[in-house]
Amino acid sequence: MKIDRDTLKVIHNSKAQRFEIHINEYKPVLDYRLHNKTITFTHTGVPKELEGNGIGSLIVRAGLDYAREEGYKVIPLCSFVDAYIQRYNKYANLLND
Repeated sequence: MKIDRDTLKVIHNSKAQRFEIHINEYKPVLDYRLHNKTITFTHTGVPKELEGNGIGSLIVRAGLDYAREEGYKVIPLCSFVDAYIQRYNKYANLLND
């Protein structure tokens, strides 16, 4: 399924500790846990039907931008988030030492 990423809105569902995008019956997510000033990204999920549209990158970028705005250090337990940070070095300074 082809998706126009420019029309998508990332929703921060703080109660569920996740970022979400609602696309018809599909809901890509980025799950996280907060502890003090650290945010641990645990899972990025994009339904198979939506893969290849850059939706995972869109939702991870929103999560990392949120972490930066809030002053959180990041622990990328999710391999997709870890790979994204390695690819886009501007987020490397968010990593928890």
